[in-house]
Amino acid sequence: MGRKEFHLVIVSPERTLYEGEVRAVILPGELGKFEVLKDHAPLISSLAAGEVKFREGRTGTEFQTLQIQGGFAEVKDNQVSVCVET
Repeated sequence: MGRKEFHLVIVSPERTLYEGEVRAVILPGELGKFEVLKDHAPLISSLAAGEVKFREGRTGTEFQTLQIQGGFAEVKDNQVSVCVET
């Protein structure tokens, strides 16, 4: 069975908030929450105020959370790039 991780980077205008391999990320889209897993179709989405949740790589069992005021996300080639206002 192959790897289930993909690369996530979360940045704000001030700094990088997180960068690493994750198994899942849940984002607060303008039309509701959505989850990204490995091999997700490419997309670009604006984000509403809410909570970004992600579960780290192979050993992560708990979701980590980050409160945001909005932003946008791009999913492409097993890389998720999130630019947020915190």
